Amino acid sequence: MSIRVGEAAEAPSFQKAAHMLLKDDQLRTNVRHATDVITQKRSHVVAEQHDWQQLRDAGSAIKAHTLRFLDHYLDQFEAACTAAGGHVHWAADADEANRIIVGLIQRQGGREIIKVKTMTSDEIGLNRALEANGIHPHETDLADMIIQLGHDQPSHIVVPALHKNRRQVREIFMQAMGLKELGDRPEDLTDAARRYLREKFLKVKIGFSGANFLIAETGGVCVVESEGNGRMCLTLPDVLITIAGVEKVIPTFRDLEVFLQLLPRSATGERMNPYNSLWTGVHPDEGPREFHVVLLDNGRTRILADHESRETLHCIRCGACLNTCPVYRQTGGHAYGSIYAGPIGAILTPQLFDMEHSQSLPYASSLCGACYEVCPVKINIPEVLIHLRGRVVREQQSGASLEAIGMKAMARVFATRRRFEAAQRLGRIAQWPFISQGWIHHLPGMLGNWTAVRDLRPMPSQTFRNWWRGREKGNSND
Repeated sequence: MSIRVGEAAEAPSFQKAAHMLLKDDQLRTNVRHATDVITQKRSHVVAEQHDWQQLRDAGSAIKAHTLRFLDHYLDQFEAACTAAGGHVHWAADADEANRIIVGLIQRQGGREIIKVKTMTSDEIGLNRALEANGIHPHETDLADMIIQLGHDQPSHIVVPALHKNRRQVREIFMQAMGLKELGDRPEDLTDAARRYLREKFLKVKIGFSGANFLIAETGGVCVVESEGNGRMCLTLPDVLITIAGVEKVIPTFRDLEVFLQLLPRSATGERMNPYNSLWTGVHPDEGPREFHVVLLDNGRTRILADHESRETLHCIRCGACLNTCPVYRQTGGHAYGSIYAGPIGAILTPQLFDMEHSQSLPYASSLCGACYEVCPVKINIPEVLIHLRGRVVREQQSGASLEAIGMKAMARVFATRRRFEAAQRLGRIAQWPFISQGWIHHLPGMLGNWTAVRDLRPMPSQTFRNWWRGREKGNSND
């Protein structure tokens, strides 16, 4: 299996993972506190933007247009990037992307790389591929560094270590950095991270990044971040390698005007990102002397071919849907078994796997619609979830599972009025052993999934149809 996406193929179902994580009170406290802070900041800066809805419409329209003509804009990007001195590589899947990247590093004789803003590299399992070839990756984003040093998994798209509080981070730093003393104030932790990373920035000659946007018009790449570590990774190394999903391309430089207003407000509640880095090709005596871009498909063109779920590729990875989702806020990101957590992960991960794995994720939602309300590019996540649930059901019904057999039987019952009314009569008889004080508290077998979290009213002795027939008969006698 070439597609990895955080090893979702080997992860337990969302329901099982969530059940275990709900017992972790500290994790839930950390997640709720962090998402509350981000949500409040976002609400403030969005409210002051009088044309916010128009910006959302514009962002959605740009993305829809780009996906419609994606082949054209990718070709345009390749031509412009190459003309500026860059090198463009195309990767059909994770394995091919890893081979290209490892080959580029080995050609330079590199044994270390410094990384920034590259969730896509987690998708393809790049760090494992590098280490298997004797190459050590250093994560330089503070949250990613916490995850790496703590041998953990990310739990949020924008704030990967959101599930850790500062005391837990202090313990990770002390152990990984060999420190005897360290305070737990944010200033203490960032100072320790700064000292730890400074040597890497100055010594390692190969940088690696993701991309927030690829600009077809200029062949340029845009990375936004809040710490400045990205600027160090993008300017100090001799060689820079960037990986980006093919959906990251936008047509023109001017389109950034829209997205650089939408993204920071939605992601971190800021009016603008502290660091917006843009680079195009290579330049004499300035920045890296060699620049490579790896354009990754890895299931994206398959999503593009599905008209009902194509808008999944509009995502600009802001994480707003996670912060507002009542399900994510209770379970955190690890329950999703993927680098892509929350509502967007619930629709993206299964599609990257072509629905072969992660079939439980489309059900990791209450369909409340909060994710759609906050999405800066108006992805209708609830509609896509329903679409994917339909695909799951159709694929399961092709097998012989008990649920599939039950659904086929119910379809036959609902097909005719006579069968439906006969089933109602049988149901009224069968329910009597389970009625207690006017309620059904427990049902046997698979039906117990309903009564495990709710009580049911028993079926009434008279249906509406029977009442209506009696009413008509009474009127006719009059």
